[in-house]
Amino acid sequence: TEFTLGMILPTKAAVGQELAAERQPSGNTVQDSVSPQSLDIVGVKIPTVKILMREIFNSPADELYSIFTTKELVQKFSKCPAVIEAEKGGKLQMFDGCVSGEYVELVPSQRIVLKWRCRNWPDEHYATVALNFKDVAAQTELQLECKGVPVSNEDGARQCWKQQYFEEIRILLQQSKDKME
Repeated sequence: TEFTLGMILPTKAAVGQELAAERQPSGNTVQDSVSPQSLDIVGVKIPTVKILMREIFNSPADELYSIFTTKELVQKFSKCPAVIEAEKGGKLQMFDGCVSGEYVELVPSQRIVLKWRCRNWPDEHYATVALNFKDVAAQTELQLECKGVPVSNEDGARQCWKQQYFEEIRILLQQSKDKME
């Protein structure tokens, strides 16, 4: 009987309300409650921001698009093994697992939409990344919209896109241009 002292045993009626009513949060702990109405809601709300970036690349849109959707090219610019399944619902994993996600929409040479996350973000939290490719003469303007980035990770995400993606892609494009000359 000492073992069961203070235990909350489930009953058939409104388990979630009893659990929520009897557990009081203390300090910085997170209160867990299960109610039948909210079983499909997972996770917690965190403050997020939207990152907007524009970059110009000296390549046609189809070439730049393929750099984001071809495993061998992703591995060249990221300098790491990668998982790239460039189809709707296909997985992506880059930078030794630091970045992962899923392809949501692919419009060849025009648009890529991803569920995208960094490993150090809260579990199961994804940003929505839209990459839009606009042909401008012999160049391509890449418009990045990254919605849902945790506020505390805004600078890190911005730096990731700038340094690990854009700068490395520029180097890759320059190397392939040099080989062709």
